[in-house]
Amino acid sequence: MSGGAIAGPDGRLRCPWGLSTPDYVAYHDEEWGRPVHGDDALFERLCLEAFQSGLSWITILRRRETFRLAFDGFRVASVAAFTAADRDRLLADPGIIRNRAKVEATLANARVLAEWAPGELDTLIWSFAPDPATRSAPRTLADVPAVTDESKALSKDLKKRGLRFVGPTTAYALMQACGLVDDHLADCAARGA
Repeated sequence: MSGGAIAGPDGRLRCPWGLSTPDYVAYHDEEWGRPVHGDDALFERLCLEAFQSGLSWITILRRRETFRLAFDGFRVASVAAFTAADRDRLLADPGIIRNRAKVEATLANARVLAEWAPGELDTLIWSFAPDPATRSAPRTLADVPAVTDESKALSKDLKKRGLRFVGPTTAYALMQACGLVDDHLADCAARGA
């Protein structure tokens, strides 16, 4: 396989990863690469990308609603107020990823972000969006990077501000998922949508 866009059952060309399951088709077509704004919405994506580290995205995608319930909709102020009892509840919840370091990082990150001004996370993350005119559309999956200079800089800035589990690869996945970059393949029907 060349790694280029391929036709799905409906005949539409898509990124190959977006065709493996109905969950992926919906996520690919309706969410991935679409602009996401708002501190709570970006906090959710940041957390989910961190939880995905070392796992397949489908694992997170299929548990997303349970994650939302467990983390009170990823409202920064709510999660920042979680207690040790909440941490223990999360670590016992089979509906999420029960990785202690990731759970503790999520709670710690919420406490850091709760001190920020409203809109500050949104402004910070979007300040690292590259100029789309400087990026050519990837033709194949091999053309899609895992890390960029912008994701390295975003990761460094987030870490400097006290956030955890925000390495350059996680930062780039966040940038892709939240529409800071459009990494849909050039022939993909979802590109630029």
